[in-house]
Amino acid sequence: MTSTGRSAAVPRAPHLYLFDALLAVAATAAYVSFSYAPSTPAQPGFTGPVWLGWLVAAAVGVPLAVRRRWPLPVFAVVLSGTVAASLLHMVLEPHLALGCAAYLVGLAERWWRAVVTLAVALAAAATALAVSEPLPGDTVGTTAAVWLVIGTAWVLGRGMRQGRLARAAEAERAAARALTDQRLRIARELHDVVAHSMSLIAVKAGVANHVAEQNPAEAVRALRTIETTSRAALVEMRHVLGVLRSAEEPGMELAPVPGLAGLRELAEHAEQAGVRVTLQAPERADLPDGVALSAYRIVQEALTNVVKHAAPAECVVRVEALPGELRIEVTSGPPGTARPRAPEGHGLIGMRERVAVYSGRFDAGPRPDGGFRVTASLPYEP
Repeated sequence: MTSTGRSAAVPRAPHLYLFDALLAVAATAAYVSFSYAPSTPAQPGFTGPVWLGWLVAAAVGVPLAVRRRWPLPVFAVVLSGTVAASLLHMVLEPHLALGCAAYLVGLAERWWRAVVTLAVALAAAATALAVSEPLPGDTVGTTAAVWLVIGTAWVLGRGMRQGRLARAAEAERAAARALTDQRLRIARELHDVVAHSMSLIAVKAGVANHVAEQNPAEAVRALRTIETTSRAALVEMRHVLGVLRSAEEPGMELAPVPGLAGLRELAEHAEQAGVRVTLQAPERADLPDGVALSAYRIVQEALTNVVKHAAPAECVVRVEALPGELRIEVTSGPPGTARPRAPEGHGLIGMRERVAVYSGRFDAGPRPDGGFRVTASLPYEP
């Protein structure tokens, strides 16, 4: 039995230890009283010395106080004490103390060890009863009652164990899923931040390289754009990482969530890369933060794709905030230079995932004139 499996199956709440202590006191007191019970023809009593009666009572009851810490050793001691009590005619109950120990064995131990322990307990109890029972005709009924107590307690323990281990495993799977979702969210946010800026930087670097000798002033402007874009990307990346750490650092001051007000800046960045953008969107709208952020990222990724695959080109961005629904449409014209159609990449996949979070609609595909069109609908509770 691994420590992890046992800790998951056996609870260690303080009130349970208190219960076990009271159980140990009750069992010990009961067997002490059994040692003083008078003898009858149907039920011989204990005739040994007082100290022996107390010793057997302690062996049966006292270990129950620590049965959650050492289930198997406690069961062995209680079984030995119960067998001794049977042989000494001290047992006037159907082995309830042994059943309490058997419950913890079923709860805490591996399958094969628990089964072997149960078999040994049933055999030992039956043998002791057969030897000590004064009337042979009563042995079968008494043994059946004892087996029922021990077996029922053991089965209850096994059932409780399986339920707790299943819940622990489900909790681990849920934690693993949450970690995976967090990693995907981090990757998606960083991709959205970096891809847009890197596309603009790549375009401007190409421009600077192309015109460096013939038009140094244009090359300098391109390099300045690269500098400002890269600095802005670093700032936003730090902001994203700061937001992701905010759960661990509650006092951290956070920047506002990007939303519709930031679309103008996205359009300006795309225009610096040679894309003529027509923006038709409200500057303000009463939207949930998650919807506003998703809209911002969808437009950002769509413009990034236009810069990478169509610049120089024309692009129209339409955002319409309706009651309960936000509609987004990004339409680009044919590329200024002939380019092969790029396969669907992480950008479109990320946009689909963002829309799927809100059970919205998403569509993206080429237009007959060679351009490209992206549409998304994000429902929300107004």
